[in-house]
Amino acid sequence: MAGAGLMALLPVDTALAQLLDGAKVLDSEIVDLSAAHGRILAADVAARLTQPPFSASAMDGYAVRYADLPGPWRVIGESAAGRGFGGVVEAGTAVRIFTGAPLPAGADTIVVQEEIARVGEVASLTGEGPPQLGAHVRVAGQDFAAGAPLLHAGDQLTPPRLGLLAASGHAAVDVVRRPRVCLIATGDELVPPGATPGPDQIISSNPAMLAALFASAGAVVHDPGIIPDRREALASALQSADADIIITIGGASVGDHDLVVPVLRDLGADIDFWKIAMRPGKPMLAGRLGAARVIGLPGNPVSAYVCALLFAVPLIARLGGRNANLPEQMLPLAAPLPGNGNRRDHLRARRTPEGALAFASQDSARLGVLASADLLIVREIDAPPAAAGDIVRCIALDMFSPVS
Repeated sequence: MAGAGLMALLPVDTALAQLLDGAKVLDSEIVDLSAAHGRILAADVAARLTQPPFSASAMDGYAVRYADLPGPWRVIGESAAGRGFGGVVEAGTAVRIFTGAPLPAGADTIVVQEEIARVGEVASLTGEGPPQLGAHVRVAGQDFAAGAPLLHAGDQLTPPRLGLLAASGHAAVDVVRRPRVCLIATGDELVPPGATPGPDQIISSNPAMLAALFASAGAVVHDPGIIPDRREALASALQSADADIIITIGGASVGDHDLVVPVLRDLGADIDFWKIAMRPGKPMLAGRLGAARVIGLPGNPVSAYVCALLFAVPLIARLGGRNANLPEQMLPLAAPLPGNGNRRDHLRARRTPEGALAFASQDSARLGVLASADLLIVREIDAPPAAAGDIVRCIALDMFSPVS
């Protein structure tokens, strides 16, 4: 659908659906468990080993035959972790045993040490004893058996799941490749963070902010630096980008110095749409350049962030095998809101005991307001006025967390 929607403002949901259409999970790669935290499994995983590999004691105590209760018993040896007892527990005998140690042959129950009085080699019961046959014994395979399914494609690898994989005999795992994002900031007015701006110059704050956002969605981000407002420089940056997604910042509007669209066209890009019925962030584009998807973000930092959140983050998540839905909550309003106009609005807001409270200033140039926001209150096109206590849809900015 090249060129579609170049004049009309596209609804947010329509634009997102177009962007995600045909976006498939990327290929996979094998990584060591040490590098797998937060990654997404590309295939089902089965256990290679049985856990526990042998029946073991869950307590310090004495291994006995349940039929011999209430004792007394003659202690014939000891079983410790990594050093089991090689003999057999027969009638009237017991083996001193420690937590994690193999259950000796012939034994079927553990009497905890707090209920045993021992004089020399004779152990006598002093308490109520084990409640049933097999008490305090971890049976071989009770966690999982070799060949049993453990995890499934699409599962995110949390620390406990990494432990499960290690225990089951896996040192490496097949995971979805992380999407590669090339982040191209354009503008002669930009200087890098830490530099002193000259006359008519500003700090380039977008790359640091957006790189962190995209990394939190699972991407590997490459930033080639600030690209000057020259067609050949932008063309070179676009052509050399080794990425699944190329994201430009600024220059996507229609001014004389807005070069992204004409340069993309010169390079044969297929531009799907631009100009979204949303606030902040109307001037945005999406398309393809070769095998890479292209998203053109506005240069205004707040607009860039909101557009990146609504469009780039779901695309990164989809390609990376993650849930493409943003974290949302339905919350009461802490204060009334006026009716909305003909673009979907995303009000920066904070959480209060009374609910979501929109900041008084929604100026899209105020990065400090965005930095203080916990939420974006979503106000649909032509939404009527809302009273305090009305339930509103919110995108929960404070529910994002970095992933590896």
